[in-house]
Amino acid sequence: MSRASKLTLLGTSAFAVLTVVFVHHQQSSEKTAMHEGVVRDMEQQRIKRERQLDFDMQRELEAEYKKIQTVHETVADAADAKSRTGRVASPSPPVVAAPEPSGAR
Repeated sequence: MSRASKLTLLGTSAFAVLTVVFVHHQQSSEKTAMHEGVVRDMEQQRIKRERQLDFDMQRELEAEYKKIQTVHETVADAADAKSRTGRVASPSPPVVAAPEPSGAR
Protein backbone atom coordinates (compact mmCIF):
# COMPACT_ATOMS: atom_id res chain seq x y z
CA MET A 1 0.00 0.00 0.00
CA SER A 2 1.25 3.42 -0.83
CA ARG A 3 1.83 6.08 1.74
CA ALA A 4 -1.04 8.24 0.42
CA SER A 5 -3.53 5.38 0.66
CA LYS A 6 -2.42 4.63 4.25
CA LEU A 7 -2.90 8.28 5.22
CA THR A 8 -6.30 8.36 3.54
CA LEU A 9 -7.40 5.21 5.35
CA LEU A 10 -6.09 6.59 8.65
CA GLY A 11 -7.82 9.94 8.09
CA THR A 12 -11.21 8.46 7.19
CA SER A 13 -11.02 5.97 10.08
CA ALA A 14 -10.18 8.76 12.54
CA PHE A 15 -13.02 10.90 11.12
CA ALA A 16 -15.48 8.00 11.51
CA VAL A 17 -14.39 7.32 15.10
CA LEU A 18 -14.57 11.02 16.02
CA THR A 19 -18.03 11.28 14.44
CA VAL A 20 -19.29 8.32 16.49
CA VAL A 21 -17.82 9.77 19.70
CA PHE A 22 -19.30 13.22 18.96
CA VAL A 23 -22.77 11.82 18.23
CA HIS A 24 -22.67 9.70 21.39
CA HIS A 25 -21.69 12.72 23.48
CA GLN A 26 -24.38 14.87 21.86
CA GLN A 27 -27.06 12.25 22.55
CA SER A 28 -25.98 11.98 26.17
CA SER A 29 -26.13 15.75 26.67
CA GLU A 30 -29.57 15.93 24.98
CA LYS A 31 -30.85 13.14 27.23
CA THR A 32 -29.56 14.99 30.31
CA ALA A 33 -31.18 18.24 29.15
CA MET A 34 -34.49 16.49 28.53
CA HIS A 35 -34.38 14.88 31.99
CA GLU A 36 -33.66 18.27 33.58
CA GLY A 37 -36.73 19.63 31.77
CA VAL A 38 -38.89 16.87 33.24
CA VAL A 39 -37.52 17.55 36.74
CA ARG A 40 -38.16 21.29 36.28
CA ASP A 41 -41.73 20.62 35.10
CA MET A 42 -42.40 18.37 38.09
CA GLU A 43 -41.13 21.08 40.45
CA GLN A 44 -43.34 23.69 38.77
CA GLN A 45 -46.36 21.39 39.11
CA ARG A 46 -45.55 20.83 42.80
CA ILE A 47 -45.32 24.58 43.40
CA LYS A 48 -48.58 25.13 41.51
CA ARG A 49 -50.34 22.48 43.64
CA GLU A 50 -49.03 24.08 46.84
CA ARG A 51 -50.18 27.52 45.73
CA GLN A 52 -53.60 26.15 44.80
CA LEU A 53 -53.92 24.49 48.22
CA ASP A 54 -52.94 27.76 49.92
CA PHE A 55 -55.45 29.64 47.79
CA ASP A 56 -58.22 27.16 48.62
CA MET A 57 -57.40 27.36 52.32
CA GLN A 58 -57.49 31.17 52.19
CA ARG A 59 -60.82 31.06 50.36
CA GLU A 60 -62.27 28.75 53.05
CA LEU A 61 -60.96 31.01 55.81
CA GLU A 62 -62.42 34.06 54.07
CA ALA A 63 -65.80 32.37 53.78
CA GLU A 64 -65.67 31.37 57.46
CA TYR A 65 -64.70 34.90 58.54
CA LYS A 66 -67.42 36.42 56.38
CA LYS A 67 -69.96 34.27 58.23
CA ILE A 68 -68.70 35.64 61.54
CA GLN A 69 -67.89 39.25 60.57
CA THR A 70 -69.57 41.90 58.47
CA VAL A 71 -67.19 42.77 55.66
CA HIS A 72 -67.66 45.73 53.32
CA GLU A 73 -65.87 45.82 50.01
CA THR A 74 -65.65 49.62 49.77
CA VAL A 75 -66.04 52.69 51.96
CA ALA A 76 -69.31 53.53 50.19
CA ASP A 77 -70.71 50.12 51.16
CA ALA A 78 -69.75 50.77 54.78
CA ALA A 79 -71.46 54.17 54.68
CA ASP A 80 -74.63 52.59 53.22
CA ALA A 81 -74.59 49.94 55.95
CA LYS A 82 -74.10 52.63 58.58
CA SER A 83 -77.09 54.63 57.32
CA ARG A 84 -79.26 51.50 57.31
CA THR A 85 -78.26 50.21 60.72
CA GLY A 86 -77.48 53.46 62.49
CA ARG A 87 -74.27 51.97 63.85
CA VAL A 88 -70.94 53.64 63.45
CA ALA A 89 -68.03 51.54 62.37
CA SER A 90 -65.06 51.66 64.68
CA PRO A 91 -62.87 54.62 63.73
CA SER A 92 -59.27 54.17 62.79
CA PRO A 93 -56.71 55.24 65.35
CA PRO A 94 -55.63 58.90 65.14
CA VAL A 95 -52.43 59.73 63.31
CA VAL A 96 -49.80 61.17 65.62
CA ALA A 97 -46.83 63.08 64.26
CA ALA A 98 -43.43 61.92 65.43
CA PRO A 99 -41.70 64.42 67.74
CA GLU A 100 -38.67 66.22 66.35
CA PRO A 101 -35.35 65.35 67.91
CA SER A 102 -34.20 68.08 70.29
CA GLY A 103 -30.70 68.38 68.82
CA ALA A 104 -31.74 68.65 65.14
CA ARG A 105 -31.24 72.31 64.12
